Amino acid sequence: MKSRISILIMLVLSLQSFSQQDTIQTYQFSLMEAIEFGLENNYQSQIAQKDVEIALQQKWEIIAQGLPQISAGIDYQNFLKQPVTLLPASAFDNTQSTVNIVEQYFDNVNRNDVPVNSPEGFIPVQFGTQQSVNATATWNQLIFDGSYIVGIQSVKTLLQISKNAKTKTDLEIKKGIINAYGNVLLAEESVEIFEKNLGNVEKNFNDTQKIFENGLTEQEDVEQLEITKLNLENDLARSRRMLDIAYDMLNISLGIPVEKNVVATDDLNELALKYFDLSLLSETIPVEENIDYRIAKNTAEAADIQVKLQQAKALPTLSAFVNYGYQGFSNDFTFLNGNQEYFGQSILGVSLNIPIFSSGMRSAKTQQRKLEYEQAMLDLKQTESQVKSDINSAKSEYQFSLDNYKNATKNLELSERIENKNQIKFFEGIASSFELSEAQRQLYTAQQNYLQAMLQVITAKVELENLLDTRTYTSDN
Repeated sequence: MKSRISILIMLVLSLQSFSQQDTIQTYQFSLMEAIEFGLENNYQSQIAQKDVEIALQQKWEIIAQGLPQISAGIDYQNFLKQPVTLLPASAFDNTQSTVNIVEQYFDNVNRNDVPVNSPEGFIPVQFGTQQSVNATATWNQLIFDGSYIVGIQSVKTLLQISKNAKTKTDLEIKKGIINAYGNVLLAEESVEIFEKNLGNVEKNFNDTQKIFENGLTEQEDVEQLEITKLNLENDLARSRRMLDIAYDMLNISLGIPVEKNVVATDDLNELALKYFDLSLLSETIPVEENIDYRIAKNTAEAADIQVKLQQAKALPTLSAFVNYGYQGFSNDFTFLNGNQEYFGQSILGVSLNIPIFSSGMRSAKTQQRKLEYEQAMLDLKQTESQVKSDINSAKSEYQFSLDNYKNATKNLELSERIENKNQIKFFEGIASSFELSEAQRQLYTAQQNYLQAMLQVITAKVELENLLDTRTYTSDN
């Protein structure tokens, strides 16, 4: 019986474990896989893509304004109490006979509640039937409108603005993913190094503690190693917290909920070597192909379109319409009967609107748009200079990161040798615990500088690559 209960408990626990593993999805990405995934799933990337789709719909909206517009309507009216109109009696030859005819009319249509006695000299009359239906269809066509012509010319610019914004967003997302991915690798390396250093120091501490207990060393040596051990424990705990934060930031940059597990599969050192590219320092592009310049140019083009739009509002507009419909009348609701009579109607119309005088309002608006265009052109020139400066600065920063990486590599090798020699001397009684601690601190600093140098190579390169990137938006990218 006990064995059956034990088997049952094991089955339940295994099913619970399987259920938990099944519900927690884990993503594994190399850096390139992370970039590809993030560009498709990052929230900002999706929003920017929606902006492009909105611009495509706006493009057709602008074009459709000059195409035929057809509308239809049906009106039904039922006078619960028909209005009475007073006609002057002098308009009729025989007033008394006319009054008699009116009285007879009201009797026939059961309108006895309408007083026939009217003000002197007037005769009350009701026109039309109690119910009516009016169905019409209208064709509207814009013939000439300067604003529409400018709108058609602006379609390309409107669409290009959203496409360039999407390209800029993707470049920033790519940079954000690379930085977040690099910080994850940095945090993982830091945790690994601190764990290794802590293991070495704990071993040294335990060995020195035994030597002290045998009276072969001073207590200060033990305390000095204990201080180093406590500092490493704090650094390790902090690095583990930073690793959790780095993974959360990576999840956000990829568009993955933070509760999902993500694993970075690349190695920081190998990644830094891949990003070690001296040829990038000599690469140049026409400044007009830089994405920031293209966006500034779009802004200038949009400002120029606003000037033309204001000028076009001073031109006449010409439009035409054709209206066709049917009307039906009845005192009862017989509009669905086959013998109901309907009367046709049709109208052809042309409308010409000529702006003549606006008390200077149009001129003031046009001057405002011209000033805004001049501002946009100044901003374009400033952007051109800024892009050139940014490219030079990015190349300088990338060159520094490459040199710094080389120096950090040499410093790490030297610090490891110095620490190793001081550790041997310490246990041989030649070096003091203070000298060993100094050598260890120097090693730990060199290790962190080496990790930062690798990350700096990666981040500096992606910054330079973004400035030199000439990609344009397509549905494929």
